[in-house]
Amino acid sequence: MIYHKTSLNDALVLELEKIEDERGFFARTWCKDEFVSHGLDVSLAQCSVSFNHKKGTLRGMHFQLPPYAETKLVRCTHGSIFDVIIDLRASSPTYRKWTGVKLSSENRQMLYIPQGFAHGFQTLEDQSEVLYFISKPYSPESAGGVCWNDPFFQVDWPQEASRTISAKDQSWPPYHQRQPPWFS
Repeated sequence: MIYHKTSLNDALVLELEKIEDERGFFARTWCKDEFVSHGLDVSLAQCSVSFNHKKGTLRGMHFQLPPYAETKLVRCTHGSIFDVIIDLRASSPTYRKWTGVKLSSENRQMLYIPQGFAHGFQTLEDQSEVLYFISKPYSPESAGGVCWNDPFFQVDWPQEASRTISAKDQSWPPYHQRQPPWFS
Protein backbone atom coordinates (compact mmCIF):
# COMPACT_ATOMS: atom_id res chain seq x y z
CA MET A 1 0.00 0.00 0.00
CA ILE A 2 1.06 3.56 -0.59
CA TYR A 3 0.40 5.95 2.31
CA HIS A 4 -0.50 9.60 1.61
CA LYS A 5 -0.82 12.20 4.37
CA THR A 6 -3.93 14.36 4.43
CA SER A 7 -4.18 17.92 5.72
CA LEU A 8 -5.31 16.49 9.09
CA ASN A 9 -2.82 15.11 11.57
CA ASP A 10 -2.66 11.27 11.60
CA ALA A 11 -5.35 10.74 8.92
CA LEU A 12 -4.17 9.04 5.74
CA VAL A 13 -5.34 8.13 2.27
CA LEU A 14 -4.16 4.64 1.36
CA GLU A 15 -3.60 3.77 -2.27
CA LEU A 16 -3.44 0.20 -3.48
CA GLU A 17 -0.07 -0.99 -4.68
CA LYS A 18 -1.14 -3.21 -7.56
CA ILE A 19 0.65 -6.28 -8.87
CA GLU A 20 -0.71 -6.48 -12.40
CA ASP A 21 -0.65 -9.06 -15.15
CA GLU A 22 -2.87 -10.18 -18.03
CA ARG A 23 -5.58 -11.37 -15.59
CA GLY A 24 -5.94 -8.03 -13.81
CA PHE A 25 -4.30 -7.12 -10.52
CA PHE A 26 -3.81 -8.20 -6.92
CA ALA A 27 -3.33 -5.75 -4.06
CA ARG A 28 -3.31 -5.78 -0.31
CA THR A 29 -5.95 -3.66 1.45
CA TRP A 30 -4.89 -4.37 5.03
CA CYS A 31 -1.71 -5.75 6.54
CA LYS A 32 -1.12 -5.81 10.28
CA ASP A 33 2.68 -5.67 10.03
CA GLU A 34 2.63 -2.83 7.51
CA PHE A 35 0.12 -0.83 9.59
CA VAL A 36 2.22 -1.32 12.73
CA SER A 37 5.33 -0.12 10.88
CA HIS A 38 3.42 3.11 10.04
CA GLY A 39 2.22 3.53 13.65
CA LEU A 40 -1.43 2.77 12.79
CA ASP A 41 -4.06 1.10 14.96
CA VAL A 42 -4.39 -2.57 13.96
CA SER A 43 -7.36 -3.41 16.17
CA LEU A 44 -10.29 -4.87 14.29
CA ALA A 45 -13.58 -5.48 16.08
CA GLN A 46 -16.09 -5.33 13.25
CA CYS A 47 -16.64 -4.73 9.55
CA SER A 48 -19.73 -2.93 8.29
CA VAL A 49 -21.21 -1.96 4.96
CA SER A 50 -23.41 0.99 4.03
CA PHE A 51 -25.50 0.75 0.87
CA ASN A 52 -27.07 3.94 -0.45
CA HIS A 53 -29.76 3.97 -3.14
CA LYS A 54 -29.54 7.59 -4.26
CA LYS A 55 -26.92 10.10 -5.25
CA GLY A 56 -26.90 12.87 -2.63
CA THR A 57 -27.37 10.56 0.38
CA LEU A 58 -25.50 12.09 3.31
CA ARG A 59 -24.49 10.13 6.40
CA GLY A 60 -22.70 11.76 9.32
CA MET A 61 -20.97 13.31 11.08
CA HIS A 62 -20.55 10.42 13.54
CA PHE A 63 -18.09 9.42 16.24
CA GLN A 64 -17.91 7.13 19.27
CA LEU A 65 -16.94 8.52 22.67
CA PRO A 66 -14.26 6.85 24.82
CA PRO A 67 -13.91 4.08 25.82
CA TYR A 68 -15.50 3.07 22.50
CA ALA A 69 -13.69 5.67 20.38
CA GLU A 70 -12.96 3.97 17.10
CA THR A 71 -10.43 3.97 14.32
CA LYS A 72 -11.93 3.37 10.88
CA LEU A 73 -10.58 2.30 7.51
CA VAL A 74 -13.16 3.25 4.86
CA ARG A 75 -13.39 2.20 1.22
CA CYS A 76 -16.08 2.77 -1.42
CA THR A 77 -16.61 -0.59 -3.14
CA HIS A 78 -19.29 0.52 -5.62
CA GLY A 79 -20.04 4.01 -6.94
CA SER A 80 -18.37 7.03 -5.35
CA ILE A 81 -18.54 9.20 -2.25
CA PHE A 82 -17.19 12.47 -0.90
CA ASP A 83 -15.80 11.31 2.45
CA VAL A 84 -15.36 13.93 5.20
CA ILE A 85 -13.55 13.84 8.53
CA ILE A 86 -13.29 16.47 11.28
CA ASP A 87 -10.46 16.32 13.83
CA LEU A 88 -12.04 16.60 17.29
CA ARG A 89 -8.88 15.83 19.32
CA ALA A 90 -8.11 18.84 21.52
CA SER A 91 -4.37 18.06 21.58
CA SER A 92 -4.07 17.84 17.79
CA PRO A 93 -2.50 20.65 15.73
CA THR A 94 -5.43 20.21 13.31
CA TYR A 95 -8.13 20.34 16.03
CA ARG A 96 -11.57 21.34 14.61
CA LYS A 97 -10.36 21.29 11.01
CA TRP A 98 -11.88 19.13 8.29
CA THR A 99 -10.86 17.49 5.05
CA GLY A 100 -12.72 15.65 2.34
CA VAL A 101 -11.60 13.08 -0.21
CA LYS A 102 -13.29 11.34 -3.09
CA LEU A 103 -13.39 7.58 -2.61
CA SER A 104 -14.67 5.46 -5.46
CA SER A 105 -14.75 1.96 -6.83
CA GLU A 106 -12.64 3.36 -9.67
CA ASN A 107 -9.80 4.92 -7.62
CA ARG A 108 -9.95 2.14 -4.97
CA GLN A 109 -8.45 4.46 -2.34
CA MET A 110 -9.13 4.06 1.38
CA LEU A 111 -9.30 6.63 4.16
CA TYR A 112 -7.65 5.81 7.50
CA ILE A 113 -9.52 7.71 10.24
CA PRO A 114 -7.95 7.75 13.73
CA GLN A 115 -9.91 7.80 16.98
CA GLY A 116 -11.22 11.24 17.82
CA PHE A 117 -12.52 12.18 14.38
CA ALA A 118 -16.09 12.75 13.27
CA HIS A 119 -16.81 10.95 10.00
CA GLY A 120 -19.44 11.21 7.30
CA PHE A 121 -19.92 11.07 3.56
CA GLN A 122 -22.17 12.10 0.71
CA THR A 123 -22.81 9.77 -2.21
CA LEU A 124 -21.83 11.08 -5.63
CA GLU A 125 -23.61 8.29 -7.54
CA ASP A 126 -26.70 6.12 -7.17
CA GLN A 127 -26.11 2.65 -5.72
CA SER A 128 -22.96 3.58 -3.78
CA GLU A 129 -21.64 1.09 -1.25
CA VAL A 130 -19.11 1.78 1.50
CA LEU A 131 -17.09 -0.79 3.47
CA TYR A 132 -15.80 0.02 6.97
CA PHE A 133 -13.17 -1.77 9.04
CA ILE A 134 -13.70 -0.59 12.64
CA SER A 135 -11.47 -1.01 15.70
CA LYS A 136 -14.18 -1.09 18.43
CA PRO A 137 -17.63 -2.61 18.66
CA TYR A 138 -20.53 -0.20 18.20
CA SER A 139 -21.91 1.14 21.49
CA PRO A 140 -25.21 3.06 21.11
CA GLU A 141 -24.71 4.88 24.42
CA SER A 142 -21.30 6.14 23.23
CA ALA A 143 -22.53 7.38 19.84
CA GLY A 144 -22.08 11.08 19.15
CA GLY A 145 -22.06 13.47 16.28
CA VAL A 146 -21.89 16.97 14.93
CA CYS A 147 -24.32 18.37 12.40
CA TRP A 148 -23.24 17.88 8.79
CA ASN A 149 -23.82 21.57 8.01
CA ASP A 150 -22.70 23.14 11.30
CA PRO A 151 -21.46 26.63 10.36
CA PHE A 152 -18.60 26.28 12.86
CA PHE A 153 -16.84 23.74 10.61
CA GLN A 154 -17.90 25.12 7.20
CA VAL A 155 -17.60 21.78 5.41
CA ASP A 156 -17.76 22.38 1.67
CA TRP A 157 -20.09 19.54 0.62
CA PRO A 158 -20.71 18.86 -3.07
CA GLN A 159 -23.60 20.93 -4.43
CA GLU A 160 -26.75 18.84 -4.55
CA ALA A 161 -30.28 19.90 -5.48
CA SER A 162 -31.63 17.31 -3.06
CA ARG A 163 -29.98 15.43 -0.24
CA THR A 164 -31.26 12.44 1.69
CA ILE A 165 -30.30 12.86 5.37
CA SER A 166 -31.69 11.02 8.39
CA ALA A 167 -33.58 12.97 11.04
CA LYS A 168 -30.91 11.95 13.57
CA ASP A 169 -28.09 13.35 11.42
CA GLN A 170 -29.96 16.64 11.03
CA SER A 171 -30.66 16.96 14.75
CA TRP A 172 -27.19 17.22 16.30
CA PRO A 173 -27.02 20.50 18.26
CA PRO A 174 -24.60 23.21 17.08
CA TYR A 175 -21.00 22.59 18.08
CA HIS A 176 -20.73 25.85 20.03
CA GLN A 177 -23.62 24.70 22.30
CA ARG A 178 -21.91 21.42 23.18
CA GLN A 179 -19.39 20.40 25.83
CA PRO A 180 -16.26 19.62 23.81
CA PRO A 181 -13.53 18.58 23.83
CA TRP A 182 -14.67 14.97 23.70
CA PHE A 183 -11.18 13.68 22.93
CA SER A 184 -7.80 14.67 24.33
